[in-house]
Amino acid sequence: MQVAVISPGIYTYGAMLIGGVARDAGHSVKLRKTLKARPKETVLLSLFSTHQLLDPEIQAFVQERRQTGNAVYVGGPVSAVPDIVLGELEVNAVCIGEGESILPLLLKKGPCNAVPGIAYRNTDGTITRTAPAPLPTVHHPPPVIPTEIATQDVRGANAYIETHRGCAGACTFCQVPRFFGRDVRSREIPEILKEVREFKKHGAKRLSISGGTGSYFQYHDGQFNEDAFAELLKGMAKIMGPKNISSPDIRVDAISDTILDAIHDYTIGWVFFGLESGSDDMLRTMGKGATVADADRAIEACRDHGLNVAGSFIVGYPNETEADYEATKERIASWGLDDVFISIAEPIPGTPLATLSLKTPVDENPVFTPHTGEYHALHLSEAEARSFDLQLHADMFKPNLHVVSDQLFSAYLAGVREDGAKVRTVTELLQKYQYFILH
Repeated sequence: MQVAVISPGIYTYGAMLIGGVARDAGHSVKLRKTLKARPKETVLLSLFSTHQLLDPEIQAFVQERRQTGNAVYVGGPVSAVPDIVLGELEVNAVCIGEGESILPLLLKKGPCNAVPGIAYRNTDGTITRTAPAPLPTVHHPPPVIPTEIATQDVRGANAYIETHRGCAGACTFCQVPRFFGRDVRSREIPEILKEVREFKKHGAKRLSISGGTGSYFQYHDGQFNEDAFAELLKGMAKIMGPKNISSPDIRVDAISDTILDAIHDYTIGWVFFGLESGSDDMLRTMGKGATVADADRAIEACRDHGLNVAGSFIVGYPNETEADYEATKERIASWGLDDVFISIAEPIPGTPLATLSLKTPVDENPVFTPHTGEYHALHLSEAEARSFDLQLHADMFKPNLHVVSDQLFSAYLAGVREDGAKVRTVTELLQKYQYFILH
C-alpha cells in the first residue's frame, strides 16, 4: 500500500515514528508536511493541535480525499476526544492514543470492530469506538527521517528525539500524563544513540530530547536515574558535537547536582522550567505538585551550576485572581530569568482544565471577560491583558539590558491577541462538544 504520513507545517517526531511503523509493516511510505497526496495514497494525518481541526485547508483536503474515494486516518494528541475529530473532519477513522499497535491492523483491515483503539462514523451517522488497543512498548522501528530535516527549527533544534513516554506529574493543563500515562516508559540508551546517528547522517545539526520532563528518563518507582540521564546526554553530545544538544522542560522538583552538571557539560547550557505561576494557590489548581519555594531553590541551583534559566508561565486560568497574577509578577521580578515564555491557558481536550473551563460561566472566564484596567484602550480580554503586561514586566528583570521598542511592543500585542483568539476558539469548540467531554 502507498501511504502518505502528513504532519501539517512541521515534521513532528510522532509523524516520523508512525512512518517507520507503516514502513516496517511493508508499506511504501512518504513523509510530508504539506497537504499533498497522490491519487492512490492512503493518508495518515498526524495532528498535534486542536486548532488544526478547524483549519479550512485541512478540512478541505480531507473532504477532497474522501470524495475521490481515498482513505484518511487521523492520529496524534487530537485523538483524546475522537467525537470532536469526527465532528469536524470527515475522516475514515481516528486512532486513539499511541498508534503503533493500531496502525498495522487498521491499514490491513480498514475501520471495523476487529481493529482496537479506533473510532469511526457508521453509515447511519452513529460513532463506533472499539476496544482499547494494547499499550505499545517504546522499542519501536526506526523513524522515517525527512531529507530536509536540517532546515527545520523547533525551539532551536532540528528535531526532538523520544527518550521516554509518560509523566509522573499531574498538571491539569497538560495532556501528556493523560495521553501516555503517569508510568514512565524509557528507551534504552544504545537504541536512542543509534537514532541520533541516523539523524546526523540526514543532516541534523542540533537535537533535543523529548519534552515534558527530560530528567524523568528511566524514572521508576518514584526514583530518578540521574546517572542514566547524564550518560544519555554525554552520548548524544559525543555524536552531535559539543553544545548541539538541548534538554527542555525540566520540572523544578526533578533536578540534582548530577543532572545540572550534565546539562551544563553536554548541552547548550539552558534549563527550561515550567514555572507557570508565582502563586501557590494557582500551582495547586494547576496540579503542579511543586511550590514557589521549590522554584526558588531550583533557580538558585541552576545559577550555582552556571546555567541560563528560562521559565514558562500560564495566565488566564478560569479561576486565576488578581492576587494570583500579582504574585507571579513579584516572583518574576525576584527570579530575573534569562528568558520568559508566556501563554494564555488553553483548555486542551481530555485535560482537567478543559472541564474547568466548561464549568466556568463565560462572564467569569478571563479569556472572555473584557479588561477594564491599565490597557482598556487596547480592547483586550483580561487574560490577554495579563499576558501582555507580564511580557513587558519580565523584560524589565532579564539580566541583560532589554529595551522594549515600538516594534517589540506591537509584536507582543499582536501575539497576545492571536493567542487569546485561539483560546476562545478552542473553548467554543469544547462548548459545542461538552456532552462528550463532561460525560
